[in-house]
Amino acid sequence: MSIASKKVINGWCLYDWANSAYNLVITSTIFPAYFEAVTRNPAINNEVRFLGRSFVNTALYNYTLGTAFIVVALISPILTSMADARGNKKMFMRFFCTLGSLACAGLYFFGPREAADGSIMLSSESLHLGVFCMFISCIGFWASLVFYNSYLPDLVPEQLRDRVSARGFTFGYIGSVILQIICFLIVFFPESFGLTTPFEKNYMPPRISFALVAIWWLGFSQISFRLLPKHSDAPAAAEKKNIFKSGFIELRKVWSQIKQMPVLRRFLYAFFWNSAGIQTVFLASAQFGAKELHLPMDKLIITIMIIQLVAIPGAILISRISEKFGNIKTIMAVTLVWIVVCGAAYFIQTGVQFYALAAVVGLIMGGIQSVSRSTYANLMPETRDTASFFSFFDVTEKIALVIGMFSFGFVEELTGSMRNSTLGLMLFFILGFLFLGWTLRLIKYSRNFEST
Repeated sequence: MSIASKKVINGWCLYDWANSAYNLVITSTIFPAYFEAVTRNPAINNEVRFLGRSFVNTALYNYTLGTAFIVVALISPILTSMADARGNKKMFMRFFCTLGSLACAGLYFFGPREAADGSIMLSSESLHLGVFCMFISCIGFWASLVFYNSYLPDLVPEQLRDRVSARGFTFGYIGSVILQIICFLIVFFPESFGLTTPFEKNYMPPRISFALVAIWWLGFSQISFRLLPKHSDAPAAAEKKNIFKSGFIELRKVWSQIKQMPVLRRFLYAFFWNSAGIQTVFLASAQFGAKELHLPMDKLIITIMIIQLVAIPGAILISRISEKFGNIKTIMAVTLVWIVVCGAAYFIQTGVQFYALAAVVGLIMGGIQSVSRSTYANLMPETRDTASFFSFFDVTEKIALVIGMFSFGFVEELTGSMRNSTLGLMLFFILGFLFLGWTLRLIKYSRNFEST
């Protein structure tokens, strides 16, 4: 296949630059800590009322994200079917980018109000608005990635996908860190931005940060939309019928093909369990630090910045290691590190230990995601229908995320501690490691068979 121009490839990578601000500020640093802080009420065991039911505040957060991932998993087949029918991935990618960005802007209005007597109160309406905007922004972010990821095999041949995938993650880490530093300055020096009263200094910096994410994400993504091609000609009219059904039919066809490919099937099993653990760690780490270690927001921001900064060389390093030792062996080694990380999280007691663990997480997080994405692209059969195959990949990831987030929240509500939830995540990584070992054995067997 031909290689896309450097400008187009950089345009693809730049979408990671644009959307990773959401992933850093909204899902991993400021918003989780802010949500926990404004909904905290030890007098009633940190419970909140939402839709007529009481939830532990952090469990509600996890359940909301888990539900959003269910929605994404359900609509992804329909979206890819519509994109294939119209031959326009970019249009749908743009729609969900805009939807997610506007929802981030809506989070600006989520927060407590100051009464005349100086008391601070979070209204039920504000809580519902915040949860709704968090829900919609999550759908916008992940749904746009369905189409973003499906561009990769269209732009470069197999031998370049590891490096281009890693470049995309690197762009994302750099871009998100730049915006995080800006938000960091607002949080730490609110007076310099005209925020002088105690209420303004405590509650306005995070809300301004959410608005900045919306501007950053929507603004920089316009460069990607201008450079990326539409891709794929629209199919014949006969293939355009039953758009809402055909997406699921396509997934069934993809699964039928995957079932005949034992190596790819085992790898997807491993990817499923690893994703359940990796994304949950990323989404719940700030809550863990705030609730279990009582770290303030500024310390949590520093922690996640450590993750992001270390992840830049980490993604490149693991990509290079995979080129030397092979993707599967590299992912297995990284999965072992994840198992140790989850076990260590159960025992940590201090901020310093949390920072050290965050550095390890940062080193391995971007690398395993990047190599997993490119490994899947390499194991795929030769096909023009890349959107359907990556839709299956994304649905697999989202279902894993649902299991990860719901299990994390359920174990916390059941046992009263997030520490116990980390042990559940360890089990996910153990299953992922076992399936990777099975995948590697199948690869060796197929090579030996071909050589006879």
